[in-house]
Amino acid sequence: MAVIEVSGLTKRYGRQPVVDGISFAVEQGEIFGVLGPNGAGKTTAVECMEGLRRHDSGQVRVLGLDPRSDGRRLRQRIGVQLQETQLPERMKVWEALELYASFYPNPADWRELMERWGLAARQKAAFASLSGGQKQRLFIALALVGQPEVVFLDELTSGLDPGARRATWDLIRQIRAQGATVVLVSHFMDEVEELCDRVAILDRGRIAALDTPAALVDRAGTEYRLRFRPVGPLDEASLALLPGVSSVKRDGTQVAVTGTGDFAAAVTAELARRRVLAAELRIDGRSLDTAYVALTGQTLDT
Repeated sequence: MAVIEVSGLTKRYGRQPVVDGISFAVEQGEIFGVLGPNGAGKTTAVECMEGLRRHDSGQVRVLGLDPRSDGRRLRQRIGVQLQETQLPERMKVWEALELYASFYPNPADWRELMERWGLAARQKAAFASLSGGQKQRLFIALALVGQPEVVFLDELTSGLDPGARRATWDLIRQIRAQGATVVLVSHFMDEVEELCDRVAILDRGRIAALDTPAALVDRAGTEYRLRFRPVGPLDEASLALLPGVSSVKRDGTQVAVTGTGDFAAAVTAELARRRVLAAELRIDGRSLDTAYVALTGQTLDT
């Protein structure tokens, strides 16, 4: 069942469309990614869904509600973590949670949220004294205090170190596990590939592609390379005849097999049939990053 339905959504600033007629649906219980470079229209599109920005044309329904006319009712049922969020520097963790809980008729127990998101030990700490990861945990807790059915997370991990980013990914999975649908706005390929059930790639305000991360990689038809060091005699010509293989090259002790589709499985099966051990095996070049370039003709930071 779709909890978000977007049809022909358009938002202009002057004569310039920032979001240009996009359409998609988000199913209940999924983590849905919105991926694209800065300026692609990601945040504008999501803010139209949240009721924070009025779209110029098209239709948006979130939980069956129109964000423009039913904004007040909608905000009681969604949670939002904005791209740029701040709290008063001296506000304590518990004060922020208690304040946000007062905005909802049936809020979650903010003390339980504080415990669940690892903030209990810092409950009396001022916002300014929190680490980047602790601030993100607090923002998630604030987005969840109204017991939302849909949670919007905009660039949640920007500015975090790799360890804090991965810890935050675990938190996002927990949000979905607790029954909420998640819309994740990001410009990090690895984040979207790791977390999202489906992803819409935005390019200059339009949807360039929408599918599961794996399907987008397959659709792009990008070649990738399987590298290994054969232990034992190997006739490279036997690999060149396999389905999907486009080239086989030997460089010293290393063999590199390039291809598309499911060629890697065919190669490893052939090696096993010939009883050749593939040492130092690795696969290069097959990722959402390479698919993005193939689908849009540009890198994400263009």
